Amino acid sequence: MRLFKNTNYDFLGKRKIAITLSLIVIVTGLLSIAIKGGLNLSIDFTGGTIAQLKFEEPVDISELRGLLQDQDLGNVGIVAFGDENEVLIKTAASGTIVEQKLNSAFSGKKFETRRIESVGPKIGKELSTTAVRAILVALILILIYIAFRFDFYYAIGAVVALLHDILVTLGIFSLLNLEINLEIIAAFLTIVGYSLNDTIVVFDRIRENIKALSREKLENIVNTALNGTLSRTIITSFTTLIVVLILFIIGLSIIQLFAFALIIGVVVGTYSSIYIASPVMVYFENRAGRKMKKKK
Repeated sequence: MRLFKNTNYDFLGKRKIAITLSLIVIVTGLLSIAIKGGLNLSIDFTGGTIAQLKFEEPVDISELRGLLQDQDLGNVGIVAFGDENEVLIKTAASGTIVEQKLNSAFSGKKFETRRIESVGPKIGKELSTTAVRAILVALILILIYIAFRFDFYYAIGAVVALLHDILVTLGIFSLLNLEINLEIIAAFLTIVGYSLNDTIVVFDRIRENIKALSREKLENIVNTALNGTLSRTIITSFTTLIVVLILFIIGLSIIQLFAFALIIGVVVGTYSSIYIASPVMVYFENRAGRKMKKKK
């Protein structure tokens, strides 16, 4: 099915506007991170305790939060988990004292402690290092793969686009003061895979068009490829977006943040495969071509 037939949009003609817009969003996000002293990291990275409680009767989360205010547990997060009488409590405090304080705070309510897990600061730091390493390794392997399959300048375009997607998502999370946890790291890796898939499809079409339109300028060849894959890009992105939107709207609180990250990733990944990956590749290919002419 093709939504767009015989389109002739000048995507590369708008590259300066697109790149300027991206730079504004990225710089704004980085400034937000700097002003706030870093990202809002969960206890997965900073250390703390997670407790899963099931009450006999439905509970009001705001009421539970009020009961915990006098327990000296530091920053406490409470979200619904599963049934309407089950909650997940996250606190920066750790150790057996957390369970004692929860029993004290909710002494007037009947509940069952289904799970209580503590993460020490050292383990949290190790998880943080491992998460960053996982993303960097993924980007390096992608660089090698695309350089081998296409050429090095294609690889630069793809990796710049992926870094763009991650930085934009991180910036939005910082601006909205949303928590970064292990699920969000998983979402980032999913975003990398999704965005890369879009970029590879475009690059494949560019390579085909270079053979068929060898006398054309590279900008025209890339525009032809982007127009040729436009229907596929829009349909794929739209159907994926519907799924993650449903997860975000009707899903449990525990996965809404993950779904929100994917929503950003689908939109930004589609945008970057058109307006970031291809223009960056064209810039480096043209630059290399000019250098070759000077040498000759």
